[in-house]
Amino acid sequence: MGIPATQDKLLQVAVKRLLEAIYEQDFSRCSFGYRPDVGALDAVDELTIKLQFGRYNFVVEADIKGFFDNLDHDELLKMLAERVDDKALLWLIGKWLKAGVLDTDGKTLHPETGTPQGGVISPILANVYLHYALDTWFQKVVVPHCHGQAYLIRFADDFVCAFEYEEDARRFYEVLGKRLGKFGLELSAEKTQIIPFSAKALGKSSFDFLGFEFRWGLDRKGKPHVDKRTARKSLRNSQKRLSLWCKDNRHRKIPELFKALNAKLRGYYNYFGVYGNLRSLNAFYLHAVRTLWKFLNRRSQRKSYNWVGFNQLMERFGVAKPHIVVRPKRAILRVVSGLA
Repeated sequence: MGIPATQDKLLQVAVKRLLEAIYEQDFSRCSFGYRPDVGALDAVDELTIKLQFGRYNFVVEADIKGFFDNLDHDELLKMLAERVDDKALLWLIGKWLKAGVLDTDGKTLHPETGTPQGGVISPILANVYLHYALDTWFQKVVVPHCHGQAYLIRFADDFVCAFEYEEDARRFYEVLGKRLGKFGLELSAEKTQIIPFSAKALGKSSFDFLGFEFRWGLDRKGKPHVDKRTARKSLRNSQKRLSLWCKDNRHRKIPELFKALNAKLRGYYNYFGVYGNLRSLNAFYLHAVRTLWKFLNRRSQRKSYNWVGFNQLMERFGVAKPHIVVRPKRAILRVVSGLA
């Protein structure tokens, strides 16, 4: 983790805008991470549409070990030099990459690889790196050599690839590690796998992407449909963080406490409130209610609330109930425009 000084932040914002103006026209449509006007939920929506209506039967789920720690400085500067003809700017970016990082024990570290997480400039540098190392290679080399459809979607260093035929998925799986190895990156063997994923095997396989679990199920009409729900690991982590928050904030005044709780619940619903995920939203909501009730009753030696009184308190302060959030379907427009 590297937090730049205020002066550096301002300068990094300016350089970030310059690089965005250069690379936005180069970046692939499959890249969603830390770019203007697109976000994680747009990536989730587009992947859902592609899997639902495309001829994909196999998914390669991959994970890069410590991507932000192993990004090769020299390779990155070579990539930047292809589009940036300004030695002073490249020198400045190089200085940022090699800047000292203050560790928790007070020592200053000078990393030879990686980009400091926390820097304003880091996300776009990571996108440039994977644009050359993965996105362009996939579109220009992998896709033409596949016998069927092939699709890549990426958010920062988190990516998923879908294939029509198993042989295409296996060839990609075998060469992916070698390709990333050329750029100093390594795949996590236990988190990289080929998953059969088609309507023919309802509910038998699933994979996680950006906090959601994808699996084939049936819609209300009994037709195959790609379902999404909060990934189990993501749900557990969210519940643990909320439990810790309730414990640390139980001393606050009741109106302030419920106002802050509502903000957290609404933020959770805004991200995970997609169609078909109401059960997971309810699980998070019930955990929040029970945990807050538990810690409010520990504010003193005497029990403060029974369930009747606590429910009345929640009604008074309008605790946000689980609900689906309807958002603009930008992913549909992207897919349609891509086919045009």
